[in-house]
Amino acid sequence: MILEDYLKQDAELYPNKTAIICGDKSLTFCELWNAVCKTAETLPKDEIVVFRASQDIDFMVKYLALHINGSVAVPVEKDLPENSFNEIIEFLKPCKPTPEVADILFTTGTIGKKKGVMIPHRAIIGNGENVIEVQGFDHDSAFITTGPMSHIASLSKISPVLIKGATLIITEGMKNVNDFFDAMDLPFQKFGTFLVPSAIRILLQFSEDRLRKYASKIDFIETGAAAISTSDIQKLCEVLPNSRLYNSYASTETGLVCSYNFNDGKCLEGCCGRPTSRTNVIISPEGLIACQGKTIMTGYACDDELTNKVLIDNTIFTSDFGEIDQDGNLRILGRSDDIINTGGFKVAPTEVENVALSIPQIADCICVPAPHPVLGTALKLIYVTKAAISKKEIALFIKSKVESFKVPFYYEESDKIQRTFNGKLDRKFYRQNQ
Repeated sequence: MILEDYLKQDAELYPNKTAIICGDKSLTFCELWNAVCKTAETLPKDEIVVFRASQDIDFMVKYLALHINGSVAVPVEKDLPENSFNEIIEFLKPCKPTPEVADILFTTGTIGKKKGVMIPHRAIIGNGENVIEVQGFDHDSAFITTGPMSHIASLSKISPVLIKGATLIITEGMKNVNDFFDAMDLPFQKFGTFLVPSAIRILLQFSEDRLRKYASKIDFIETGAAAISTSDIQKLCEVLPNSRLYNSYASTETGLVCSYNFNDGKCLEGCCGRPTSRTNVIISPEGLIACQGKTIMTGYACDDELTNKVLIDNTIFTSDFGEIDQDGNLRILGRSDDIINTGGFKVAPTEVENVALSIPQIADCICVPAPHPVLGTALKLIYVTKAAISKKEIALFIKSKVESFKVPFYYEESDKIQRTFNGKLDRKFYRQNQ
């Protein structure tokens, strides 16, 4: 079965149940199926279709209708500049759609090169089954999307919704936090959502009381896409003591591989849990994470050279350092692209950032490489404060928690920390502007 087969099944089994909500609009499963079938009549068949991913019901209908037509859906950011939009169309012209490929999602690597990840139908279903298996997603779940529908974190939640006949609530994201809380006023008792670590930090800093108010309705929160600090993990567990809180290892190329409920009393930093029953994790001799299974991509569109570098014998070799602990859990140690070599020592910037974020006066931060006359490269901490604190106080605190070579040499206060559209620290921005 492909995703649309599940929608047809939902329309037969639960015709009057609400399938999707966006603002004051909603569709039942029967209405959604009929809208998809009607829209499919107006769309291309067996083509690769690039379109803007709007945060509304129309997006959901078009996305599913393209699959019914045997076309490949290529949703891109809704605010993508017109020249970039046309560049993607031109880039994909040599590609021919194949029956196994459902979507092509563009992601930007650390060197800035866009990559079109080809996601097969079996990966979409496998990913949905993984979410259901490890996160307890069920028929009564109402899932709130907070990210762009062009991104795997939000797009991948369509499949568990349709497989279980649950409900999807589309929001405009965390730009207006009221939309997020308004969604939880809807008549459902079990809400789930995905929040990037920066969104969790915003909620904890500015809306802790409101979050506590809805604690009994929050069934689970998943986070990923970037490292979440230990202090935020501990605070979220305290605010939502009865919710399942997941830290996941996933990517556009691999799908959901592991997920760990850190609200287990241990709050293990960097832990992503055990691999699901549909995936396998291997640690390479270099210490990098490699993934196998039903959820992985088929390759990069129009780029065999790049595909052959990362996809070997149905195994994806990532740029993430990791290890499998004694309990079989995957532990993330940092990205090879992010490691900073200073004075002959290799430092994972996330370790420094996690320590800095545990300082009550620090609201946000990033650790970056900076030129040094003797070392060649030194660590620099750029930070945003929520209360007065001196550079010396920050340095002394970090020094009390880590080895001396991990203590930043430079400190710079800033009004904001640059992040990508999906909430990751924009390390590329700081490398280009150092």
